[in-house]
Amino acid sequence: MSLDLSLTESQQLIQRTAREFAERRVAPRASELDREAAFPEELVRGLAELGLLGVNVRQEFGGAEAGALAYSLAMTEIARACASTAVTMAVTNMVGEVIQAFGDDAQRAHHLPLLTSGAHLTGAFALSEPAVGSDAAKLTTIARRDGDTYVLDGQKQWITNGAHAGVIVVWARTGGPGPRGISCFLVERGAAGLVVGRAEDKHGLRGSNTVPLTFDACRVPASCRLGEEGVGFRIAMMALDGGRIGIASQSIGIATAGLEAATRYAKERVAFGRPLAEHQAVQFMLADSAAELDAARMLTWRAATLKDRGDRFTQEASMAKLYASEAANRVCNRAMQVLGGYGYVRDFPVERHLRDVRITTIYEGTSEIQRMVIARGLLE
Repeated sequence: MSLDLSLTESQQLIQRTAREFAERRVAPRASELDREAAFPEELVRGLAELGLLGVNVRQEFGGAEAGALAYSLAMTEIARACASTAVTMAVTNMVGEVIQAFGDDAQRAHHLPLLTSGAHLTGAFALSEPAVGSDAAKLTTIARRDGDTYVLDGQKQWITNGAHAGVIVVWARTGGPGPRGISCFLVERGAAGLVVGRAEDKHGLRGSNTVPLTFDACRVPASCRLGEEGVGFRIAMMALDGGRIGIASQSIGIATAGLEAATRYAKERVAFGRPLAEHQAVQFMLADSAAELDAARMLTWRAATLKDRGDRFTQEASMAKLYASEAANRVCNRAMQVLGGYGYVRDFPVERHLRDVRITTIYEGTSEIQRMVIARGLLE
């Protein structure tokens, strides 16, 4: 593909809008949200007002229709201010794109305006189960057809936004073993038989809601099935391709905040008679971090641009997610090293950045899964 690093006027507007909102409203709340493990409801509603809950959703449904690269830019800006708010935004955008791509006219007309306006508040993506993570084809939640309804039974685990989502995309088995027996459903908040569990007490992303969900004879109309029976696994894999661009962008945002904090501190802190920034060991840490962040950004922009073009981007999204998440962990680790003891206490944001960034190598497919996807593309 040709290399063009210029941003369109629309992309610049989305980036600028997200940055201004992040600096004015999100960043001042980030430490409090982390400390109190508080869900950022008012910030989510603010994101909706700016069109950032449906960046790649069509305007007729209330979205910005700005594309995958614009979404990546916005995600980076929000994550730079607060990783918890960013992942809430990421999953809601992903749910909107899934419904837009695979829903019928009635499903799109009903759910998308509710998602983009914030009336649904958030969306949730229920694929993982207590004993099924990376190997999603082995999921055990059952959806049994009963006349013009389906009855869902099973458990889901690690569901971001699960306690607040107006609509949850749920994967369940309607057929035999393996990926071809899996279908997809849209379950609305408050459905009878949907039980929301206790919020997880997490290491990082503490302002993001993560819960288990139980489906206990949860009956939904057949019209809630997303796509045909048996295509659910394909829907999940396609959704995760786009989701990996979002998590790569989140990783870049968190690491950018870490590098900025380390750079400021290195200029101000004096050691051995001169600022830390004049010591070559510190300069090398900052330089490595800056180079890795730019590389991560280019990989992510490439994947997003391919998606915007309508080209295949599975391998490129995995490369971006793998490299950006692992590089971001290194950047935040170096930032703590630069700050020394101050980086280890909660009075300084670097400690939060390092806790928040750790999950990026795990969710939306672990680093090991990304390597499998990349290798499969090379070997096919």
